[in-house]
Amino acid sequence: MTDKTILLVDDEENIISALTRLLRRDGYNILRANSGQAGLELLAQHRVGVIISDQRMPGMTGTEFLTKVREIYPDTIRIVLSGYTELNSVTDAINRGAVYKFFTKPWEDDLLRANVEEAFQRYEMELEKPRLAGQLLLANDELMRINRELEQRVERKADEIVHDLKTLQMSQQVLEILPLAVIGIDRDGLIVISNQMARRLFSTEGTGPSLLGASANTVIPADLWACVSQRQRRPQENAKLFSIAGHDVRCWCCSMGEFPHANYTLLVMDAGLQNEDVEAS
Repeated sequence: MTDKTILLVDDEENIISALTRLLRRDGYNILRANSGQAGLELLAQHRVGVIISDQRMPGMTGTEFLTKVREIYPDTIRIVLSGYTELNSVTDAINRGAVYKFFTKPWEDDLLRANVEEAFQRYEMELEKPRLAGQLLLANDELMRINRELEQRVERKADEIVHDLKTLQMSQQVLEILPLAVIGIDRDGLIVISNQMARRLFSTEGTGPSLLGASANTVIPADLWACVSQRQRRPQENAKLFSIAGHDVRCWCCSMGEFPHANYTLLVMDAGLQNEDVEAS
């Protein structure tokens, strides 16, 4: 909140005294000048929010004075007092923006007080504009910075996704051509991973359909399924021998629950099928 300083300019002492008595009750800091030139000198020394000037003054009329004030102190709110015979010149000053409002003499006390209060509110709003504009610029700069950071994060995340996708595709390709049969079983007992060698192992035709979604206990021999169900799975355990589709198969059974986002059992089986292919070729 700024100091509410008002400047009264009139060459008639009784008019200035009357205005001072009227406005003092509202707590304003009141400056007085008996001419436009004296008013300019006071404005050079004090920060004034509202000016009330008489129109008819010797040497410099009120509108001439307020026009100069507008050029030097554009934020001040300027009010002129005039008689009916001076309305044309006052209206012209209003149209040029030199005067905010005018009142005819004699004025109505309550109306003048209300308009002076409104004028100070307008003055304070004008003073707030640069600060609010500065805050808006800072907010815009911050928003732009945040947007840049978000764009960079999105780009990095997109790069990570592309990299992970490529890694996943490569892992799937490696798994598919691995010379060992691999089956992954989820916690519900469904097969969720199977490679080409596993499909060959569990198909009497040599190349079977996908095992994905099948119940593991309907595909895996009972003795091997019992071993899986015992949940004695360690990656470092020695292979155990089982008979699968007429093949003696070395099987490793391990739990993947210790890895993030993984809670399934992995069966790795070596039936020597790749050796058969080599011999057949």
